[in-house]
Amino acid sequence: MLLWASLLAFAPVIGELAAPKPVISLHPPWTTVFRGETVTLTCNASRVHAAENMKWYRWFLGPAMLRDTPGNTFEARVSGMYRCQTRGSLLSDSVSLIFSSEWLVLQAPASVFEGDTLVLRCRMRGKEKLDAVKYSWNRKVISSSPEARDLAIPQTSLNNSGFYGCTGFLQGNRYSYRSSARYVNIRELFPQPKLEVIPAQPMEGASVNLSCRTQLPLERSDAPLSFIFFRDHGVMLSNWSRSPELQITAIWREDSGSYWCEAWAAVSGIRKRSLPLQVRVHGVPVSAVLLETQPQGGHMLAGERLVLVCSVAEGTGDTTFSWHREDTGERLGSTRQRSRRAELEIPAAVGSHTGRYYCTADNGHGLACSGTLNVTVTGTPGNRSGLIAARAAGVLLSILLLAVVLWINPRRRRNSGCGFPGNRARSPAATGPEEAPQAGGPAPGELPWSYDKVHAGEGDLVYSEVQFMQLRQEGAASTSRTSLEDRHDSVVYSAVKTRFPGDSAGELTSQDEDAVESYENVQFT
Repeated sequence: MLLWASLLAFAPVIGELAAPKPVISLHPPWTTVFRGETVTLTCNASRVHAAENMKWYRWFLGPAMLRDTPGNTFEARVSGMYRCQTRGSLLSDSVSLIFSSEWLVLQAPASVFEGDTLVLRCRMRGKEKLDAVKYSWNRKVISSSPEARDLAIPQTSLNNSGFYGCTGFLQGNRYSYRSSARYVNIRELFPQPKLEVIPAQPMEGASVNLSCRTQLPLERSDAPLSFIFFRDHGVMLSNWSRSPELQITAIWREDSGSYWCEAWAAVSGIRKRSLPLQVRVHGVPVSAVLLETQPQGGHMLAGERLVLVCSVAEGTGDTTFSWHREDTGERLGSTRQRSRRAELEIPAAVGSHTGRYYCTADNGHGLACSGTLNVTVTGTPGNRSGLIAARAAGVLLSILLLAVVLWINPRRRRNSGCGFPGNRARSPAATGPEEAPQAGGPAPGELPWSYDKVHAGEGDLVYSEVQFMQLRQEGAASTSRTSLEDRHDSVVYSAVKTRFPGDSAGELTSQDEDAVESYENVQFT
């Protein structure tokens, strides 16, 4: 009680200091020696200045005794519990020394850690030499040697702690001496590591830090430790590393389970495992489901590629995307993938794909639906290619008809014998108000006129007009593109006309009309 009271007197001094505690080492390394001998104590501190004094404290059956010494060593000659302190440090752990007056002593080191080799020495006072030695542990003989040898216990564990003693024999075992029992404490090199997971309840896709927490004692603070991390069924998450930290950049629900870590001191061979820690990974439900189309707006021509894109703003893990038609209740398809976006492709849309669509997403935390989206498909597949083919056939036919007309039509010469410019353009024949084309080109849905000019001779201009027309049910001509593409009965109108130089541009006189030979209403299918 008096000892602790004396120690409390230094509490204000200790509280003001923040530096690590120093460590005392012994030379020779034994805590029990014979009276009259000397043990040198060394105060090993992290910050020692050569010029400053070291404080030494000794307790033995009374108040603490304080002594200042230059440097960091102190020579002890009396029994007691010793501690040291340097400026800016805490008090060191105590070291107990016994200066014995017995004939036989058992000598043991001051500090032994698990994994170390424990060396015990049975020593006789004076110059007497022992002939044989027996060592005991907790009153049980563990070694008997015909010679006076030290006892070495390699790779000690915590279970090797206990009371040790020895018996020495002289002159052929005629005389024997027994030492006092000494308690040897095998200290833990480092405590069982503890695994920490930050955050403790991670969300899917989040980063997680694993920490394997343990600490070496000050006496072995420079001993290297290595760490490794495991999950269920011994799945290794890392290799051995000097770092006690492991970062998992993204964790998922299937990563939930039991985690633990191990720490290993390679020099001593001590390896310890933490208690398992259950880690449950929580998923983020899907939200803000959106359906979009490509092309955008949901309007397209028949035969075009239609893509339905379903996406979510949030959601983790594997997500099941499904596409539906609201007007028919049909499920178009589904896919499961670790993504926030999925696509359903219709290679060639047709009119029957017109309707209202929506999509759903589910990652196991509840189903979420998008709003509906209208898709409109116009036209008929193949119209565009059919129109192109019809135009190509018409051009070819007009060339053939022109060749026939030119072969049949006789040449006419003007009496004046003057030629006429062959590069003057001709306007198409006048039509009625209902059939007049719009300025700048043919009416919508109408195929353009084709003018082919050929010099038939001096002063004569022969040209052909070829027009494609579609017959209505009543027999009237129609120029609607839609009707042209939908019907098959066509009429080709052609006229071969001659104009003289004296005529006004684009007009025919009565005599001109008499001079015109024409071939009209040539029908084909």
